[in-house]
Amino acid sequence: MKAANSSTKALSILHLLMGDYHPRNFAVRFWDGREWPAETGLPVFTLIFNHPHALRSLLQSRGGDLAMSESYIRGELDLEGDIEAVMPLAKYLTDRHWPTSTALWIGWNGFRLSVNGRSKRNGQRPAMLSGELHSIERDRQAIAYHYDVSNDFYALWLDQRMVYSCAYFETGEKDLDTAQTRKLDYLCRKLRLRPGERLLDIGCGWGGLIIHAAQQYGVEALGITLSRNQAELANERVARAGLDGRCRVEVRDYRDLNHSDGFDKLVSVGMFEHVGESKLPRYFEHAWELLRPGGVFLNHGIALRASESQPEGPTFMSRYVFPDTELVPINATLRYAEEVGFEVRDVESLREHYALTLRHWARRLELRRDEALRVVDEPTYRIWRLLLPGSAYWFAAGALSVYQALLLKPEEGRSGLPLTRSDWYRDNV
Repeated sequence: MKAANSSTKALSILHLLMGDYHPRNFAVRFWDGREWPAETGLPVFTLIFNHPHALRSLLQSRGGDLAMSESYIRGELDLEGDIEAVMPLAKYLTDRHWPTSTALWIGWNGFRLSVNGRSKRNGQRPAMLSGELHSIERDRQAIAYHYDVSNDFYALWLDQRMVYSCAYFETGEKDLDTAQTRKLDYLCRKLRLRPGERLLDIGCGWGGLIIHAAQQYGVEALGITLSRNQAELANERVARAGLDGRCRVEVRDYRDLNHSDGFDKLVSVGMFEHVGESKLPRYFEHAWELLRPGGVFLNHGIALRASESQPEGPTFMSRYVFPDTELVPINATLRYAEEVGFEVRDVESLREHYALTLRHWARRLELRRDEALRVVDEPTYRIWRLLLPGSAYWFAAGALSVYQALLLKPEEGRSGLPLTRSDWYRDNV
């Protein structure tokens, strides 16, 4: 089939796929340069089909986002403009159900297009993990897949402290560095840290929180992570800050930690999504064992809205971003914590803050594309270029949220906590 004829056939398929999608605020460009203009004047974004294989990915998208995402990672499908604005269209396509006759017609004509010519099949390999799900060894593989990409890559678009979780904004326009420092301080105030206390950070990343807690609140802090890349850089930062004797980072699974003298305070920020729902009872049991009576545990993590269904089969996130991650509704998380004995003292959603944070990250990554491509390959860059604005959309839409839950280990019924939260809201930033 000649290029001009093939794009004509492709356009007729798109009319069927997207004919009911209004307003169509985007344009489409085909491999031969032909364009399908937006209905609304200037397009918010442009879908670029570099090869007929990209059209097949749309046909295979029903029920999941993996085929479209892989087509983009390989460069068969490209995007210009606002990627977050693409997400409603992606959801429309994955949710769409066509009559059998229509699906057969689309599939046959899409196949005829796709067999003409070859597309490049190179790209980032999906995660291939081995071992029992959520075992320590398999969790190490999952963490290495995501976090050991390159410290230099993450440093390009994270804040100067390299905090890889949602910031805490006073206003939507606040710069990212200030908002991340405010988040770290907010965590310390919620924990009500005192000089000389022992703090454990489970999943400490590049050490931003333990350094801040030691510098500003005088605690002794231990951070643990499964990423050797993170631990090496975190300990370098600890040394540069002159905190060698007061905080450190170890490569260790939380299940391997056994401190008989315990910790006064525990915190986990953006880690428990990796635990898996089947392991949450043990996660909270171990936290309970590590925490001294009267201590608090601040658990900060992403949650799926309870009314949202869990994805069936592999997804872009599970194959290329966070393998084995499970997002659990907040009601289930709190139930597991309470069953261990924790008393839930406070729960706060920071959903809008995460959407703002992700948009900051996405803009910073786009602005430093050339630098990023000197550190990672094109498929890896594309994964994060898709991940960040795509996640921002799901937080803004409310399908995902992020919660800080403050959990108390009571001491003979006594909480030892103030009657109000007023001390949380003084702002040192």
